[in-house]
Amino acid sequence: MPYGNVENMTFELWMVVASVVLLFAQITMQALLLTAQLGREYNAGPRDEDKPLTGRAGRAKRMVENYLETYPAFIALALVTAVSGGSDWLTQGGAALYIVGRIIYIPLYLRGIAYFRSMVWIFASLGLVAMAIGLIV
Repeated sequence: MPYGNVENMTFELWMVVASVVLLFAQITMQALLLTAQLGREYNAGPRDEDKPLTGRAGRAKRMVENYLETYPAFIALALVTAVSGGSDWLTQGGAALYIVGRIIYIPLYLRGIAYFRSMVWIFASLGLVAMAIGLIV
């Protein structure tokens, strides 16, 4: 059995791969902004002191935390879809909606744009709802 057999991957599994790239992109943004605000020594050290982050660095930290709130649900839904063979237009569209919404969310959160950011969060979350409906129906 060859490794990396991408021909057998569902669209939802491709979106899981995209979600991991998105996760590491956000963690990298957070780390860069933390380093810019608190310095290399603090970021590389044990961070025994919990120094508060402000401005964009603080927003980047909260952005990653926000992603991690819905991320387990996305992974679970995508894996259940792949294992059950239940991939359809709702699960695929929902997965795409979630990933696209979370990508759009990044600059909105980092710039502190209110209301529209919340609308995009709802948009992404509706992707999860669509995936769940696709599995149930």
